[in-house]
Amino acid sequence: AGSAAEPALTGPGAGGFLLARDPSGRLTLLDLFVAVPGLGPRGRSLDGDELDSFTVPFGGAEQVFHIGPASVATPGMVPGVAEASRRLGALDLRDLVAPAAAIAREGAPLTAQAEYLHRILHEMLTFTPEAAAIFEPEGRPLRRGERIVNPDLAETLEWIGREGPEVLTRGSLGAAVVDHLREVGGLVTAEDLSAYEVIERAPVEIEFAGATVVTNAPPSTGGSLIATALAELDREGFHGDDAERLLALARASEVANRRRDELGHEALRRSDAPDRLGIGGLSDPRRRPTGTTHVSAVDAEGGSAGLSTSNGSGSGVVVPGTGFLLNNMLGEEDLNPDGFGAIPPGQRMSSMMAPTLVLRGDRPPLAIGSAGSNRLRSAITQSIAWIVGGGMSPGMAVGRPRLHVEGGRVDVEPGIPDSVVSALEGDGWAVRRWSEQNLFFGGVSVAGPTPAGLEAAGDPRRGGGAAGVTHDGRVVALG
Repeated sequence: AGSAAEPALTGPGAGGFLLARDPSGRLTLLDLFVAVPGLGPRGRSLDGDELDSFTVPFGGAEQVFHIGPASVATPGMVPGVAEASRRLGALDLRDLVAPAAAIAREGAPLTAQAEYLHRILHEMLTFTPEAAAIFEPEGRPLRRGERIVNPDLAETLEWIGREGPEVLTRGSLGAAVVDHLREVGGLVTAEDLSAYEVIERAPVEIEFAGATVVTNAPPSTGGSLIATALAELDREGFHGDDAERLLALARASEVANRRRDELGHEALRRSDAPDRLGIGGLSDPRRRPTGTTHVSAVDAEGGSAGLSTSNGSGSGVVVPGTGFLLNNMLGEEDLNPDGFGAIPPGQRMSSMMAPTLVLRGDRPPLAIGSAGSNRLRSAITQSIAWIVGGGMSPGMAVGRPRLHVEGGRVDVEPGIPDSVVSALEGDGWAVRRWSEQNLFFGGVSVAGPTPAGLEAAGDPRRGGGAAGVTHDGRVVALG
């Protein structure tokens, strides 16, 4: 449904990760993130000069995004969701895509937060006529309450449901993507699509505040950095008043940053990175922890799954007639630390995304994930700390003001006490104050058991919400 309701952020042109736990307790982590294109006789590597760029004004900060056809990496969303459905799901792919297709055809109303997102991404969303026709059909940004109607996407989703993932990896949809990208300067070839494989990985596992945290694994880096910060927080203790705890969070994040920099990006991608970071090893997916689990969905039998996906900032490229935006992962600076075009064709890219489970004895687990580029690791770390270490409800934890430590600077949302800001400055950090909460600081979604029962929360920074569905199809708000 996200591909229809938030087509700027995800869809068939995206990549991601799925962390699931079946009713027997078996953990499954599927890497369906993007791969670097350029395989086959027509393959070529990226030249950074081929990328276009635009600046996103977040309000308190600006960030340059690199887009265009040359920024598109080989997407993994379609084969990944199909593999997850085959291995873990109760519905076939045709039934799985039907609700999203209906939303795309009828139109999803724009929230206030999505209106803001579309405004700051205006240059990307109108980069090509095909993208502009979806996101600004009347020649202006859509306003709150207006609908994103996308019949081409509805047809594409139903096409995928009928023919399966092969329609993209080896079939006519994939041919349309490759042909269009060849015409406009993209790098994805037919060989890239057909060679793509969904990879099962062993999750990273650490202990925090008496709980077990299970998260994403190398070659992606977000899970390892979250685990490093939580392990440091566990060693130093997460106690005292709010100010003391905020300072502890900032210092734990700095420890994770320092170890990341000491290890280096390539070493952080290796499977032994958790050991080298000092946080232990990888989980055995065959081990059966006690209790049930919940990431983003739980069924009546106790199965659960969570899916984190992304288009990056989006490439601005929509293949005519398909209705979906292609990713710009080759142009994401965070994912290309050695420079654009340095990663060889066929290699799986790294990511900060980190679907995460928190297992607490016999209690059903807590499930958490976030959007937010490099800041999502801070958002997840702080939310887990406040819930597990601070005893807060999901809604309270997700709504708390956040900070993000990077490069000798700390960004702080309003509500962070002046005493904390003064202490951070005393530690030598430059502090940048924000005037309001902002999606710059991530977009957490979390669900799990509390003393009050099952609770869930979506991040107000991104207009998030939480709901349950009963056996008879009624939607029940959770919070």
